[in-house]
Amino acid sequence: MNSFVKIEALYTESDRSVSSLRRIYKDHDLLLTKIASLFSNTLTEKEIAGKKVLLKPNWVRHSANDLDELCMRTHNNFLLAVLDTILQLKPSSVLIGDAPIQGCHWDKVVNDNLSEQIDSLSTVHGIPVRIKDFRRVTFEPSKNNPLQERNPMSDYLLFDIGKESFLEDITSNGKNKFRVTNYNPDRMTAAHRKGVHVYCITRELFEADVVISIPKVKTHQKTGITAALKNIVGLNGDKDYLPHHRLGGTGLGGDCYPGKNYLRYWSELCLDFANRRQGKAAYWLGYKASRVLWKLSLPGRKHHISAGWHGNDTTWRMVLDLNKIIIYGKRDGSLSREPQRQLYSLSDGIIGGQGDGPLKPEPSALGIIAFTNNAGMNDLAMAIVMGFDPMMIPLLKSVYSESEINETRFFWNNKESSLTELKGNAINIQPPPGWNSYLK
Repeated sequence: MNSFVKIEALYTESDRSVSSLRRIYKDHDLLLTKIASLFSNTLTEKEIAGKKVLLKPNWVRHSANDLDELCMRTHNNFLLAVLDTILQLKPSSVLIGDAPIQGCHWDKVVNDNLSEQIDSLSTVHGIPVRIKDFRRVTFEPSKNNPLQERNPMSDYLLFDIGKESFLEDITSNGKNKFRVTNYNPDRMTAAHRKGVHVYCITRELFEADVVISIPKVKTHQKTGITAALKNIVGLNGDKDYLPHHRLGGTGLGGDCYPGKNYLRYWSELCLDFANRRQGKAAYWLGYKASRVLWKLSLPGRKHHISAGWHGNDTTWRMVLDLNKIIIYGKRDGSLSREPQRQLYSLSDGIIGGQGDGPLKPEPSALGIIAFTNNAGMNDLAMAIVMGFDPMMIPLLKSVYSESEINETRFFWNNKESSLTELKGNAINIQPPPGWNSYLK
């Protein structure tokens, strides 16, 4: 199948505002019509009937404020419209699942109202629909309340892609520097070292016949933007297996922040001390010491203990590893040279997220939805419509290929277009704080 990216604009030339776009989420029939149009000739009843479908929304975290429902997560009404459209194509079953951050309150994301509407659609169409939290571990640092083994390891496949990993080039022979904030670094060391790169993938992926990712288009501290490529991370059930940065500043061989600052470095070591003692009283000693030291280092906008800046050279590699597994991974834990499944992505960009994404974004009047069978080409297009230069974003620069671009058909409102022509539809999106001056 040839690559395609179909973008549908839902704003008018005279009104591209958050206030007008938010009303679209309330128009179920309009969403059904737009989604069905994008699916036509690709996701038909012939393609879906009798098959197991996995829907992967972006359920990163519960809302901290009312606007989060608009710009942080895949909107509930958008997800319901996708589900309704798929159920009309008569699959044998549908699973909706994600692995949000460990501090996410699942019942505030999949609340009673959403569950009831999903159950109602399942009943109307006579097709079973399940919802699953893919996380193995939950933990809120402010409460020091780790909960391990939420799902048994038998629900996952430990997938080692070894030297095929994009992380291999930055993996040291000595002490492992890979980190993910608020997780035990020793477990990361066991999963990622020279020649070994293991991920914890839900087995639900390998049992599905059709996988449809439903990302929210927004900015991201660590990768610049998040859309089709980054949304796949939620199919990994344990973030102990997900390198997000390397210990230390660039002057100390890491990529957490620019330069060399020993107060920040000691702050990181104190956080390591705390994360090794989650659930114990000693956790608080390391956690509070880390916060004090970080504050004393007088951090700027590019200095973030979670490596939220444009110099992060780790997260984008992990993202590409997971996309490789999702497409080429076999049930026996090996990588094939041929695609093992078709991954589709339907992006919710009706209201996008800008600024301090992915967890603290502000609404932006992006006004689009996009359907693709090529996540990399989709995200190049999304960056352009967001007003960014894709070549300034390592994740997108890594997937940029003139030959692949030439072989991909781009559409804007059913009219064939090009990446260059898409610039005429761009909106100025506020970058994340650690990317602000860099992307501008």
